[in-house]
Amino acid sequence: MSDEARSIADWDVDLQLIKTAAVAAGQTALGYFRKSPDVRWKNEGRSPVSEADLAANDVLKTRLLAARPGYGWLSEETDDDLSRISRETVFVVDPIDGTRAFIAGKELWCISVAVVHRGQPVAGVLYAPALDELFEAVAGGRALKNGAAISVREAKPGETLYLAAAEDTIGKFQAVYRNTVERVPHIPSLAYRLAMVADGRIDGTLVKRNSHDWDLAATDLILAQAGGALVDLDEQPLFYNRSTVIHGVLCAAARPLLPGLIAASRSMEPH
Repeated sequence: MSDEARSIADWDVDLQLIKTAAVAAGQTALGYFRKSPDVRWKNEGRSPVSEADLAANDVLKTRLLAARPGYGWLSEETDDDLSRISRETVFVVDPIDGTRAFIAGKELWCISVAVVHRGQPVAGVLYAPALDELFEAVAGGRALKNGAAISVREAKPGETLYLAAAEDTIGKFQAVYRNTVERVPHIPSLAYRLAMVADGRIDGTLVKRNSHDWDLAATDLILAQAGGALVDLDEQPLFYNRSTVIHGVLCAAARPLLPGLIAASRSMEPH
């Protein structure tokens, strides 16, 4: 079947595939959790990678590319092969989002897997095995958490907004906006933080520069199907599977809250 003829039902088949693979990878990672896995550092010593990250990546890559050999592949833990750009459909994977939390024995880490078609996510799964939580969505469908539909919180005018952002960021907001928000304590997994917006536990989050496709693609879709959006400071949606996979400052929230959050966030941009 050509890509042009793909339907929502076809993407749902891919959703089931990535869900099964994400759960398998998560169970593999759990085998290393709180057992002092070997850790090395990459990106000039700024980013840790554990043997659990690599083992989960192997599970995902083996299962997914065996099932869809025509798809491209983009993963945080695989050397980038730019031939992916020529593929209309790619897997975008973070084997463990929240590696620092994983290494520290904290439960807030997850496996993030998306199918991206022509630059947009069409199926996405976020699996947090230590929390026994599985988020999923397919383009045109509902966002689910452990099988139940989720949605963003619709804050009423005048209500306090619960925002995940760095203290130094919130400190830059103008007082008229800063006084309407309460900062949520640090959430070590960016993907999970976006999922918390999707299921209404928090109202929004700001994402500093230098997030990557693999941090975002799966929960971008989950958030969208839950009634929210992840956008840049021009209120434009993200495009994935480009030659560069790094993004600028981003905002995520229920759609009615985005204009105010974006306006407040412009202070993060260089003048």
